[in-house]
Amino acid sequence: MTLSPASVPRFARGMRLREDPARGRWVVVGPERLFVPDEIALEVLRLLDGARGVDAIVDDLAARYHAPREAIAADVLALLDDLQAKGVVTA
Repeated sequence: MTLSPASVPRFARGMRLREDPARGRWVVVGPERLFVPDEIALEVLRLLDGARGVDAIVDDLAARYHAPREAIAADVLALLDDLQAKGVVTA
């Protein structure tokens, strides 16, 4: 299922974002899995709270980085679709 601007993404069951002091990075951990998000993905993942929709996430990022909303929306949806396919997020 592809996410839409109205979707409310959250971490999938067993997945969570946490700071890993040993690596000095933020990581997404889950059962037998570990992902190290890049800086852009990390900014999106920090906004996943299970209450905020994709549109609100895009609005936040567009305001914060003074970037075109359409470009951010396309990037956020592509990232979330990829993470959904990997079982990291759900909606």
